[in-house]
Amino acid sequence: MIYLKLLRESLIFAFNELIVNKVRTFLSLLGITIGIFSVISVFTIFDSMEIYLRNSINSLGSNVLFVQKWPWMDNNLEWWKIMNRDEPSLDDLDEINKKSELMEAASFMVGTNKTLKNGNNIMEDISVQGVSYDYPRIMNLEIQSGRFFTQLEANNGRGVALVGSDVAENLFPLTDPIGKDFKIGGYKTYVIGIIKKKGDDAFGNSPDKTILLPVNYMRNFMNFRNSGGSTIAILAKPTISNEQLRDELTGILRSYHRIKPGKEDDFAINETSVISKGFDAFFGIIAMVGWVIGGFSLLVGGFGIANIMFVSVKERVNIIGIQKSLGAKNYFILFQFLFEAIALALIGGLIGLLIVFLLVLGVNAAFDFGMVLTLGNILLGIVVSSAIGLVSGFVPAYQASKLDPVVAMRSLS
Repeated sequence: MIYLKLLRESLIFAFNELIVNKVRTFLSLLGITIGIFSVISVFTIFDSMEIYLRNSINSLGSNVLFVQKWPWMDNNLEWWKIMNRDEPSLDDLDEINKKSELMEAASFMVGTNKTLKNGNNIMEDISVQGVSYDYPRIMNLEIQSGRFFTQLEANNGRGVALVGSDVAENLFPLTDPIGKDFKIGGYKTYVIGIIKKKGDDAFGNSPDKTILLPVNYMRNFMNFRNSGGSTIAILAKPTISNEQLRDELTGILRSYHRIKPGKEDDFAINETSVISKGFDAFFGIIAMVGWVIGGFSLLVGGFGIANIMFVSVKERVNIIGIQKSLGAKNYFILFQFLFEAIALALIGGLIGLLIVFLLVLGVNAAFDFGMVLTLGNILLGIVVSSAIGLVSGFVPAYQASKLDPVVAMRSLS
């Protein structure tokens, strides 16, 4: 109970200091407020960016491997050698489907940009993706209405398409596009499905502005050997690790391409963890920048709190003398001023967090970007401001606790 009474008394002293010395308290707490605002706002912005980026990366699938011509990240990249590689082919996909025992599904993907036309409605430079039948099992395709193409449509290269929501709205305004036709490069194509609206991801890609076609139908529009971006996506079975699947795929493709032992692979096998590791380093640097930005303000705020506490001790020397003459222990005086310093710092920190919260609400209302003030950042702001109050208030509180009661009482005269 004594500690609860001590805490209550210290909080009363702290609020009295705020009320009696408004200007001095405001200027002193301003440093803490700005410091917490700077640190937490930077962390909030970049945490929101990180969540957005990682969600975009995870949408590719953490247990999916991508066979491609180019590696995603390689510090020892010898581009002149990679330039001579062939693009992954449908024959490679067939070989993987025949030989792999560790995969759940595999899909070929290739893309280009084309002009779409439906009467007077024209859309230029639209992403057109040719995909094989197992694509939805790997890439988590969400269909708003209609259906995906059948195995027969995929094998025969039928002129059917799934269109993004933006494409549907622009090519077929005020009407249901399912069953309607439009033209890609002069070829009549029928809409059989609409992809669920999602907006742009962190890399600027959007299913809303995309068309999915059977890969064999895609042959009408482009030469796969010179596509510059053919990909085979392979989903691992639930109990299989990416490393196990990678080893199996490497063996299958090296054997099929007749690569001799000791020779380099003529393909790359990529996975999303490579991108995630790159972002880990990037956001580690961002965290350091955040601390540097807010650190100076926090330092100034700490000196401000210390200044308030030194003045507070000087103004209350007589009260300390009376408390000690009535039997107050040194730790009672020490904790009293420490609690006061922490309370003052917390007030500044909470104001800073409130400003960040209002900033988040404003950004989310004005822009199509999901900023998030996480619980971790809220706790960080509270802990940091409390720590600054503790450190800044310790020396004044220690001096107050060591005052001689006789000397302190003389200040009454």
